[in-house]
Amino acid sequence: MIHRIGLLNNMPETPRPKYSSRNIFLSTLVLLSAYFIYDAFEKEKNIPLGALPIEVPTLAYGVALDTFITKKDTVQKNQFIADIFLANKVSYNKMTNILAKGKDVFDVRGLRSGKPYVFLYKDTVSAPEYFVYDASPYKYYLFDLKKDTIAEIRRPIEKVIKTGSGVIESSLWNAFVDNDLNPEIAVKMEEAFAWSLSLQHLQKGDRFKLIFEEEIIEGKSVGIGKLYGAVLENSGNHYYAFNFRTKKYAGFFDEEGRPMEKQFLKSPVEYARISSRYNPRRFHPIDRRVKAHRGTDYAAPKGTPIRAVANGVVTRASYTSGNGNYVKIRHDKTYDTQYLHMQRFAKGISRGAQVKQGQTIGYVGKTGKATGPHVCFRFWKNNRQVDHLKLNFPPADPMPDDELPAFMVVKDSLMQILETIPSGDKMMIEEKATDPVASL
Repeated sequence: MIHRIGLLNNMPETPRPKYSSRNIFLSTLVLLSAYFIYDAFEKEKNIPLGALPIEVPTLAYGVALDTFITKKDTVQKNQFIADIFLANKVSYNKMTNILAKGKDVFDVRGLRSGKPYVFLYKDTVSAPEYFVYDASPYKYYLFDLKKDTIAEIRRPIEKVIKTGSGVIESSLWNAFVDNDLNPEIAVKMEEAFAWSLSLQHLQKGDRFKLIFEEEIIEGKSVGIGKLYGAVLENSGNHYYAFNFRTKKYAGFFDEEGRPMEKQFLKSPVEYARISSRYNPRRFHPIDRRVKAHRGTDYAAPKGTPIRAVANGVVTRASYTSGNGNYVKIRHDKTYDTQYLHMQRFAKGISRGAQVKQGQTIGYVGKTGKATGPHVCFRFWKNNRQVDHLKLNFPPADPMPDDELPAFMVVKDSLMQILETIPSGDKMMIEEKATDPVASL
């Protein structure tokens, strides 16, 4: 015992801890943190399930993207779907099987460079479970790589009715482009007025108003739908176009109910400018002498499609040193038209070919005696060349009396809207709160 006590007495004394203010602060902080965590845990046990915050998953392509690892890319030039699949852990057998099963849904020849696609993986080791090819703003293709199925999915479209007005500074096309608006609206206007007014003839200061439909997908504008009605003010004259569709009629009509569609289009080229008019005393820029110019020149970029202004039969598709590549069309016993300086003829255009109004017959070039890319458009009446811009063709017959009342209801409704659209010196686009033309 004495021995043991002696040993204890000889042991070094254990130092007492020093309680500095810093140690006391840190200890208190730890205790408080533990208390608040415990308190929050106890309280959360009593919170109803419905009161808890809900994590909303990120949905796209019909799946919850948060549950997948995504790999996005775009189709490269000269890239095939096999290149894409094999580079992303999709076996050759898997690829051929799913493409064979879904051949009636997806055509591999429809793959286009620049289009986006995405693979969806559950982890970084396994093969992907889905492949999505984003073909257009309107649709995508969903490849289920587990079930070997392909589905074409069309995105829901929201259609918004809008009104607009503007003043021409250089062209109708530029009126929209210069204001960061979809130039597709100008295309719709061209379709409506192609027979009654050449948009190349619009002058600075001319005005327009229109009612149109914009297509929205996932909050973004993707295109222009219907053009319901429009008015163009050119040199003090007002030209109207109203969209009217029944089982018997479909198209644009003027304010009297006459079809806008007529025998001849006003121009052989869309969105071109007139660079030289019909002039019996024009100074020829190449021959350097006064020489009659019995046509109208429409300047346009090389390769721009040239369209037949009316139905007819091709009587010439040939080449001369002056005309270059040219096409001549017989429309009836009275009228012929001719199109000069083409880069090349369209497929199937040769002597004896039947052509329809608006059909592409060739492409703008500068073959023959031409200083730049354009088409010289010539018009014959009774075998004599005339200035087609000065011809007044008789208006089309209005629709029958039994159809007119229904048209007048639509026309009056659209006319009322057009009249309430404010005119200004700048482009104005407004969204309508409700669809004013829901019956169309």
